[in-house]
Amino acid sequence: MRIAIPTTNGQLCAHFGHCEEFTFVELDRETKRITRTERVAAPAHEPGLLPRWLRGQGADLVIAGGMGARARMIFAENGVEVIAGAAEAQPEELATSYANGTLELGENVCDH
Repeated sequence: MRIAIPTTNGQLCAHFGHCEEFTFVELDRETKRITRTERVAAPAHEPGLLPRWLRGQGADLVIAGGMGARARMIFAENGVEVIAGAAEAQPEELATSYANGTLELGENVCDH
């Protein structure tokens, strides 16, 4: 499984569309272990671009702090699961919590 996490300064970026980079975490579903981590500069923000770009990067899941309804809809159309409402943390910590079923979520911090 390939998890995409929007990051700034090595931490989850609260607003999905304004991150510096995406951290891709490869997770073995059976062992629940991280097998690889890769950081990729985010493309320039353009409405509707990121969901298609991330799918093209192989993302199966996005863990975000906040994300607008349109982006969520485009992800759904492209078969990418979205989890919004995650708190600021390191990507590896978020992926591990997700794998273990302990990822705590708050409100989606995006209001558009």
